[in-house]
Amino acid sequence: MGRTWRHSAAAIVTGTLLAWGLGAGGTPAVAAVACPSGVDSDFNGDGIRDTVIADPEATVGGVAKAGEVHVVYGGGKGVLTLSQALDSIPGVPEAGDQYGYSLAVYDADLDGCSDLVVGDPYEDIGTVPDSGVVHVIYGSTSGLSAGKAANEFYQGSGAPLGGGPETDDWVGYAVAAGKTSGGTPFLIIGVPGESIGDIEDAGGFHYLSGTAMTMAFVHQNTTTAGDVSGSAEQDDRFGSTLAATPTHFAVGTPGEALGTVPFAGGVGFFSHALTSNVPKPLGGLGQDQDVIGGAPEVDDQFGAALAMVPYRASGATSTTESLLAVGVPGEDLSTTVDAGAVQVFKLAANGTFAETAWIDQNSADVDQESEAGDFFGKRLAAVNTSPNTTATATTTRLAIGVPGEESSEEHAEKGGVQIVPLVGAPGASDQWIDPGYGVPGIPAPRQLAGLSLAATPSLLYVGMPYGPAEARGVHGFPWNVASGAAPTVTIKPGEGGLPATGVAFGTTVR
Repeated sequence: MGRTWRHSAAAIVTGTLLAWGLGAGGTPAVAAVACPSGVDSDFNGDGIRDTVIADPEATVGGVAKAGEVHVVYGGGKGVLTLSQALDSIPGVPEAGDQYGYSLAVYDADLDGCSDLVVGDPYEDIGTVPDSGVVHVIYGSTSGLSAGKAANEFYQGSGAPLGGGPETDDWVGYAVAAGKTSGGTPFLIIGVPGESIGDIEDAGGFHYLSGTAMTMAFVHQNTTTAGDVSGSAEQDDRFGSTLAATPTHFAVGTPGEALGTVPFAGGVGFFSHALTSNVPKPLGGLGQDQDVIGGAPEVDDQFGAALAMVPYRASGATSTTESLLAVGVPGEDLSTTVDAGAVQVFKLAANGTFAETAWIDQNSADVDQESEAGDFFGKRLAAVNTSPNTTATATTTRLAIGVPGEESSEEHAEKGGVQIVPLVGAPGASDQWIDPGYGVPGIPAPRQLAGLSLAATPSLLYVGMPYGPAEARGVHGFPWNVASGAAPTVTIKPGEGGLPATGVAFGTTVR
């Protein structure tokens, strides 16, 4: 279905830049801070964290899988539902758009209010199906979408991202955003279906820097700021996953072939230092390297999930390193097919790295056991609750989704979540939660617990979009929760002002 346009995206971008007082060089004009709180994910500037929950399969205005996003304001200050049915959001609902498939939060314009990034990778651009689009929806003292017009990023001649829209580019399949250690806001947009020349599904990403959102497109054949790890090949799908800290960011290539092994997977990592707007490549990770555990196997999909946190070693005076967790959900453990594993790496500012942990359900003292089809590491979420102090097992935590986990034959793919320390032995303080054992409700087939995870400084959010109604919703657990303990926060459709018509409420959470 072709796209109906309400607004000129180029006009929105230009008008917004002028409204911010940006000159040709993108230097912010002096302006009053609208939202003085500076709290992460605070869209209305009241000093209380807000929660975003997507239902990309929601029916909007009778249109199946158009998708919508729900904002739950902290402090009991109400809810807001965003979709393309609203005049303030560009575009219109179309079947299969899946608005809200990906989410990120950052302060794009440095006004103190958090802003919301919404990925819509299956958006049709004109007559081009599933080319994709990303929206930046601005916060204000009145909340989201109540002040500045949304910014819209898509591909095309004269469009904000340039290039040309192609079928199945999937702009916005993954997004990551934040602020560099120098205080510059950044937005990264994954485009894993992008063709590089005649190489189909090679993939790439757009890097948008500063309040002016200066843009560069990067793929595996880019050399502007140095050689990017790997080379563009069919089905690499570079940009399928993203993770970032103020000093580094990582880009997953789960379709990467290593030698003759297809879909073995790989990860490239970068710094935020720019050359002609292009971020500096630092290196690559893959199981074909002698210093990295494991061996390349067909469909390992190393890099199918990523999570990253700032890291400060004991005795360090600043935080210039990062810990990167890489999911390898297709990893075979001996004869156990697709059991899955996670590998953790320490990344230094100069581009060197060291593997610090290999984690699977056979690791010493780790709860549960590896089974075929567990897909341990299919999703990851991580937190460093104290990034400016020495990292410890208590302050750095990693949640690992195990959506294929089963407790019995009748509970196939019930799923679960393993919580382990990012520093130290994974079994030293691990916890396990699953439906009926921490996650509310009874175990049932294909609940796929662990397929939706989100990290906040205080809570791990576990989205449960599938399965029996009593378990559906989003459940918040303290990071050091005891195994099987109940959540301290539960958000469900039909409660607290949220609509009760959700289809896959909680597929993505921020």
